[in-house]
Amino acid sequence: MDFIDLKAQYRALREPINQRIQQVLDHGQYILGPETVELERRLAAYVGAKHCISVASGTEALLIALMALDVGPGDEVITVPFTFVATAEVIALVGATPVFVDVEPDTCNMDVSKLEAAITGDTRAIIPVSLYGQPVDMDEINAIAARHGGITVIEDAAQSFGASYRGHRSGHLSAIGCTSFFPSKPLGCYGDGGAIFTDDDGIARASTEIRVHGQSARYHHTRIGVGGRMDTLQSAILLAKLDRFDWEVQRRIALGARYGEAIRASGAHAALVSVRPDRSSVWAQYTVQVEQRDAVQKTLQQAGIPTAVHYPKPLHQQPAYRELCAPGSFPVSEALAQRVLSLPMSADLSEADQDRVVQALAQATTT
Repeated sequence: MDFIDLKAQYRALREPINQRIQQVLDHGQYILGPETVELERRLAAYVGAKHCISVASGTEALLIALMALDVGPGDEVITVPFTFVATAEVIALVGATPVFVDVEPDTCNMDVSKLEAAITGDTRAIIPVSLYGQPVDMDEINAIAARHGGITVIEDAAQSFGASYRGHRSGHLSAIGCTSFFPSKPLGCYGDGGAIFTDDDGIARASTEIRVHGQSARYHHTRIGVGGRMDTLQSAILLAKLDRFDWEVQRRIALGARYGEAIRASGAHAALVSVRPDRSSVWAQYTVQVEQRDAVQKTLQQAGIPTAVHYPKPLHQQPAYRELCAPGSFPVSEALAQRVLSLPMSADLSEADQDRVVQALAQATTT
């Protein structure tokens, strides 16, 4: 059993993926080729955004978004400490200061009730993370940002592409949405890739220039930029995968619901991530909370069940960010980091393998 079964996905899509790749090899436009133009159009339509700007990774998407807003030294950007490091990393890279807000114990997403207290006169942006595949309460965050002078909200939708919130798709729930196409993501390529979504013409223009070293025309550099383009081969692979993506999203939602029902029925001592009734999760990771995680993880490994921990240490306890705040500042994030355990999850996970996982989890947590 694989933690994420990308091989099964490729077997199901081998012919269209190979055809798409061959087309790129035939025309030879490996950077910003026609597949990239097509992908951006289709992705923008998928989320309902006016603009999609494809970039080299989810990290580059966040970085370019901040650069497009001219966020820099003296500015503060609010995010959460319970996320992958890239979310805070890009804030530091532009010279701004990450400011953390703790998360909810049941959804593992930003605790919006604590957001307003973190806003200061130096706050330039808020980056809520749609963790594990479920969007944050974006309407409330947008409303808070608007009340405080129009602070820009950037949804980190690296794990939630395909999920919905109150009838709208993740990635287009705020002024800017950023996602990742890392292979393990709900929509993943075979390397690195990402995208920025926005309705704002100025942000789109700035992002498009920044991803090509700040160029507005060939060898005419209007701003500081980066080498942040997604290559055409990755665009081609994503185009092939898009044709099956709606099925994969529904399959992930169904498998997530089935996991929850089976775990509850099994008597396993594991707390489940809550999904709010006004949204869906695409379960980029199916994560539970357990006591004595190391022992549980070892028992599952012995039973042939692969697992992972997303994430074992919150950002404010990482050496690179420790100076930002004292230990104990974010107790929910610290508690989650000791308890979370991610189980095998992909659209191609069989129900038989899922039953094996649940049975092994029940045995590991009740003995």
